[in-house]
Amino acid sequence: MKEYIDTGKKDTRSGFGAGLAELGNSNPKVVALTADLKGSLKMDQFAAEHPDRFFEVGIAEANMVGMAAGMAIAGYIPFIGTFANFATARVMDQIRQSVCYSKTNVKIAASHAGITLGEDGATHQTLEDIGIMRMLPEMVVINPCDYNQTKAATLAAAAWNGPVYLRFGRPGVPNFTPADAAFEIGKAIKLNDGRDVSIFATGHLVWEAIQAAKELEAQGISVDLIDIATIKPLDREAVIASARKTGRVVVAEEHLIAGGLGEVIAGVLAASCPTPMRFVAIDDQFGQSGKPAELMAAYGLDARHIVEAALSLR
Repeated sequence: MKEYIDTGKKDTRSGFGAGLAELGNSNPKVVALTADLKGSLKMDQFAAEHPDRFFEVGIAEANMVGMAAGMAIAGYIPFIGTFANFATARVMDQIRQSVCYSKTNVKIAASHAGITLGEDGATHQTLEDIGIMRMLPEMVVINPCDYNQTKAATLAAAAWNGPVYLRFGRPGVPNFTPADAAFEIGKAIKLNDGRDVSIFATGHLVWEAIQAAKELEAQGISVDLIDIATIKPLDREAVIASARKTGRVVVAEEHLIAGGLGEVIAGVLAASCPTPMRFVAIDDQFGQSGKPAELMAAYGLDARHIVEAALSLR
């Protein structure tokens, strides 16, 4: 098993902030908008250095989407920042009509996604956002796993011509991907080459999958481990090749089973390479208030449950 070193916990939303600040200096077409959440989205540096390109719209998310679409039509590259629950269901109509149907070059930066939002509880723990966004034609969906990958994904999103949904978390998580690694939208990232079971993971579950792979390999089970940072467009070729090689698949994500990465991969494999699968995700329920690590364990989103899922396929 290849060794991955945690260089220190950082939140993925700070990776977005760093990427946005870099874009502010390198691309004068990049503008940023937020709905009263500049600090939470780590947009402070961009706002301080480029006040003429930063727009605080207040708690008016639907208006923010419309403003961003207009700016995109005028040739700018707008990044809109808010919590994931406000960035998806609350403004679904505006995103569908003004961003996706109109094919405007808007980037949606959604923080505080998933169960790891923690103590804020079920009303703010967005577990269905990937499903909502990936169903929209034209929308790219990216769920990076750590600070470095999030920064790189932010830079890649700015270079992509079209709507992009970027998903971030609130807590600090291990930062282990190379700082200089380029991010290619639509490409899976092979973390370990194995022959016995394929583990596809996304977002915060990638580090947990690495720990699970170590445990499985200690038990003599070879793991083909793949980071799916881009959920849409999915790297179908990488998914099919891995499943054909191992004949067993586990998918791990901090999201509902319904609409999530697991269902996407299941659909691909059902059509091209039917494969026994297990899903490490949340099954048809809301979250609850608690500490992030406690909630991840309570909802079965940790290395132990990934190991158990893999062993159940033997």
